[in-house]
Amino acid sequence: MFRKVARKFSIILLILLSLSVLWVLALRWVNPPASALMVEQQIKALLNGQEYSSQRPWTPWAQLPDNLKMAVIAAEDQQFAEHYGFDLPAIRAALTYNSSNQRIRGASTISQQVAKNTFLWSSRSWIRKAFEAWFTLWVEVFWSKERILEVYLNSAEWGPGVFGAEAAARYHFNTSATTLSNQQAYLLAAILPSPLKRSASQPSAATARQAQWIARQVRQLGAGHYLKQLK
Repeated sequence: MFRKVARKFSIILLILLSLSVLWVLALRWVNPPASALMVEQQIKALLNGQEYSSQRPWTPWAQLPDNLKMAVIAAEDQQFAEHYGFDLPAIRAALTYNSSNQRIRGASTISQQVAKNTFLWSSRSWIRKAFEAWFTLWVEVFWSKERILEVYLNSAEWGPGVFGAEAAARYHFNTSATTLSNQQAYLLAAILPSPLKRSASQPSAATARQAQWIARQVRQLGAGHYLKQLK
């Protein structure tokens, strides 16, 4: 009986894993209508009896501004063009730091954030990290770096119910993503770690300093030259 149960469980697990891989493959061409993060935020609001509406107009890769692409790479994942989903030196450094500090430092790449935001829930746990690694692997296998960054920029949370670059540009600066200035792009990237607590349009001193740091990093990375590596 144990063998029968184990065999059935193995078959079910194999089917679920296969479906997850096909799901990732499909999104190589199909734009996800919503991210798991958007659904999670909607459910939280409903459970708390709060009104909640989200906005995420999709902006294709060619229309996403280069200054925002580079700002996000500089702020979140400077090894994006080189790694295969996981920045191992950054992970080792984070583990060392976290072992002796109460404040947790993350080391997630843009690819990992895309896997989490698109397919998974946001709370921290080793189970979620395991699923995140699984989806990150297949995202890197099936998607180009351009596609990964395109999905990221259209799924990142930039405010309450504000998802994606176009909604962020409208919400913070009353403009379109295609017309963001360099400074506006740097400020949007600067609030990504805490988009519900920070403001790009009314930045604190810390956010303004972070934007200045991002500007310097963009220049050091080579801006447009860096983006050519993503093809």
